[in-house]
Amino acid sequence: MPRAPRQDPTLQYQPEFVSAADRQELDAYLAALHPLWEMRYSTLRPPPAGKEQRGLLRPVYWLGNWQFACLGYYEPPRRTRDCAVRAEPFPPVLLRLVAEIEARVRARFPRRDVPPTWRLNTCLINFYGERQQDGKWVDVARVGDHRDLEPGPVASISLGERALFQFVQRGPRGAGGTRGAGGPRSAGASPPVQHQWLEDNSLQIFGGPRWKDELLHRVQRVEDRHKLTLGPAIASFRTRRINLTLRYVPDEDVVPFAHLAPRARADVADYMTELAAHSPFFARALAEPASAAHAADRPPTRRQDQRQDQRQDRRQDQRQDRRQDQRQNRRQDRPSARSRGAT
Repeated sequence: MPRAPRQDPTLQYQPEFVSAADRQELDAYLAALHPLWEMRYSTLRPPPAGKEQRGLLRPVYWLGNWQFACLGYYEPPRRTRDCAVRAEPFPPVLLRLVAEIEARVRARFPRRDVPPTWRLNTCLINFYGERQQDGKWVDVARVGDHRDLEPGPVASISLGERALFQFVQRGPRGAGGTRGAGGPRSAGASPPVQHQWLEDNSLQIFGGPRWKDELLHRVQRVEDRHKLTLGPAIASFRTRRINLTLRYVPDEDVVPFAHLAPRARADVADYMTELAAHSPFFARALAEPASAAHAADRPPTRRQDQRQDQRQDRRQDQRQDRRQDQRQNRRQDRPSARSRGAT
């Protein structure tokens, strides 16, 4: 199985990236979190045609913005509105690590692969391990083939047992998805193109058209050699690996809970209530009223977007027609060279 080429600046791996002091601070922060078990689709209406309701394979926590699964993940340009809900800021230890990662990306990545406004302002914390179901412990430490569609490079910090991370070719259209939580395709469905064992305290960064756009990636498996149990305590779940995936979502696409469209707000209200029970940040967000001003800020629907585009196209065509008529009239009114010389 081929390993990642070390000379490629758009695919980087560094073991022992997290120092002992930073790890201690990270562990304390993570132990105090209260992750969510999310359902893939809204519980207020039937799932989309051809889809089945299911829970995500693992509990999650987001920082910067929370991309609730039931709202649809952030996938520009197709979906950018009402899917990235403003969340808690990064803790100091993560801000320090992120600053180092961003500096490394800007120093080593080709400029064309880093958007001008790119910065790592979104963090998905995944808890990998085994969960108790029907009296049995079931290993759910994997992620199926998927892509991360946020613009620019993606970084991940691995804590705990090592994980086998793989890049794979895309299958036929419709066979693979954009996000994995068990995955649109199960881990192992395609042969790997590259692989990397992500060790405890390691950093991986990838971006550019090859690793970010052309290939899918997955976590094939997580070892259990050391029988670790990492914090926080989660009922009926034993965490042996934690991964912090860092991405970029433009500020204009991050929306406070109170500014969500009514349907989206209703879809995540129960999750927000659960988060608010342990987080002053989410308690304040939940208490903020969805005022008339917020309703006025609500983004248009797709149909409204299409109508707006059509109106803009018509106005542009009309302007072009007027300019063309004006140019033609000026040409008709302008005296010829012969007539100018005769006067």
